[in-house]
Amino acid sequence: MALVNVRRDVTDLYYRYKMEKIQTKIEGKGNGIKTVVVNLSSVAASLARPGSYVIKYFGFELGAQTNIDPPDDRWIINGAHEASKLQDHLDGFINKFVLCKKCKNPETDVVIKDGHIVLDCKACGQRTDVDLRLKLSGFILKNQPKKGGKKDKAERKAARKAKQQALQNGNKENGQGSGGENSENGSNRTSDKNDDDDDPGSDDEFTRKINAAAQVIDAPAEVKDDDWAVDMSEKAVKARQSQLPSEFRQKLVLGADEDDEDGEGGGHTVYDTLGDWIQEEAAKTGSINKVDDIQIYVKAKELGIETKHKTVLVLVQTLFDENIITQISKRAAMLKQMVTSERHEKALLGGIERLLASQSKEHPELMTSDKIVKILHQLYDKDLVSEDMIKKWGTKASKKYVDISTSKKIRRAAEPFLKWLDEAEEDESDEE
Repeated sequence: MALVNVRRDVTDLYYRYKMEKIQTKIEGKGNGIKTVVVNLSSVAASLARPGSYVIKYFGFELGAQTNIDPPDDRWIINGAHEASKLQDHLDGFINKFVLCKKCKNPETDVVIKDGHIVLDCKACGQRTDVDLRLKLSGFILKNQPKKGGKKDKAERKAARKAKQQALQNGNKENGQGSGGENSENGSNRTSDKNDDDDDPGSDDEFTRKINAAAQVIDAPAEVKDDDWAVDMSEKAVKARQSQLPSEFRQKLVLGADEDDEDGEGGGHTVYDTLGDWIQEEAAKTGSINKVDDIQIYVKAKELGIETKHKTVLVLVQTLFDENIITQISKRAAMLKQMVTSERHEKALLGGIERLLASQSKEHPELMTSDKIVKILHQLYDKDLVSEDMIKKWGTKASKKYVDISTSKKIRRAAEPFLKWLDEAEEDESDEE
């Protein structure tokens, strides 16, 4: 990784303060083109500033939309922007929000007090004000870190990931020695790369696509008498299902003990229609993994159930199979659009319980602690289920989605992950 001086006007090769050169990656095309700043977190850390400050500054300077708090560390600016251009803008950010106005040293802390932003220099002791007329100054004042409270989720997750990585590296050094891919830096870089590869796309991009697709639904359609229509009678649906491969014929279980939504309690419901449609699309494409997220969301919107918690239950039981651990990250962007409340989170966890119960007959390894911990870690890491909800779910078995013995078995297998959450919180409390 090429390093440059934080102050690029300083040509001294031995200048103490260094940072990585900005690296970018252009994705998409047309109106959906975007620039991913690959190493923004590293650059921001070298400047001792939050990544949100840097990406927002770029947005203001370029007049482009940005994502200021990505859970997957993908910092995105709408439009195509060259790395050299962003590097020039970064010089402006450093001059205005990092360097001491007296000694020009970047070793400063940001102090917010009485509506003023002050740079406290640790080198010369000078305290200088930041110009409040700058657009980023307003953003900083509106997004002050909470004082005296617990760390936010992003910080807690980062700390836990670092701690887990350190433990893994320690185990590797004890068993295999260090260096190469087993070294700390090698492991971190590999992890970062994998995170990028697994990411199906930003939430902003997914939102734009579903809004564009949803316009087709909202537009009034003229149906002619001679147009062909799909027979949605129960008999016709069962006939089509019987022609599907056996792996897609699994009956969708919503459960009679659940609260009905909009009177969808008995008979063939809109939720069954969505499940049948997904299974038919899977049969057409040859794999459940090839069914497009946008089409699924549009179909749910067409049925008027894109905001219902039962829809989440349907999606879990139809889109996931024995490969659920790798499938969650691929569907995360769509699920985030639909999991909008605690009730949705409960449905997501309940659906996974049902899936594990049904799939474990042919794949008993899914009920092992190793698999269940990895599934929960994916849900937590992708911000699909909150930490509090996972803890609440783990405290008591329920017969709402599966029989009570299966529910207890799943929660027993999840105990290592629940313990990891508790221990990490205790460590943070001790540090505070």
